[in-house]
Amino acid sequence: MIKTNLLLFLVVFCLSLNSFSQNSAMHKIDVNKDIDVVKVYKQVVKEGYGTTLIYKELANASYFKSDYVEAKIWYEKLFDEEKTTDKTLLFRYRQSLKALGLYRETNAYLSVNTSN
Repeated sequence: MIKTNLLLFLVVFCLSLNSFSQNSAMHKIDVNKDIDVVKVYKQVVKEGYGTTLIYKELANASYFKSDYVEAKIWYEKLFDEEKTTDKTLLFRYRQSLKALGLYRETNAYLSVNTSN
């Protein structure tokens, strides 16, 4: 009887230690989660190492934050670097211009990049 109680106590104790150790591991800080990629990309561009991928990421991030002034700037830098046929990027650029009240059919970036 005592052996059974002792064995049952040890099993419960070991299971509780196992579950406690798993919970404490989940509270560790993920360093990569705390990095603001937009700030890093802006610093890279400021240092003169801007690429089309960085311009695209900055433009899309600004667009989704509803910062249309920034989005317009980054989309135009992207379009200066390469001719794009990505309809999604052109749509977002067009929407950014509409939000700023600057949309015209004769926009230089839209007329060069699309056949509309």
